[in-house]
Amino acid sequence: MDITDVRIGVTLISFVAFIAIMAWACSGRNKSDFDEASGLPFRDE
Repeated sequence: MDITDVRIGVTLISFVAFIAIMAWACSGRNKSDFDEASGLPFRDE
């Protein structure tokens, strides 16, 4: 196993993590949480 194999592995793991984060962020289950968080800067407390 040389450095090229390690780089390929890290790239694949990073890509899978990116896809997982995108799927989580775009899921409908989180819409209400994100809608609430999007209004936080405009709250006057």
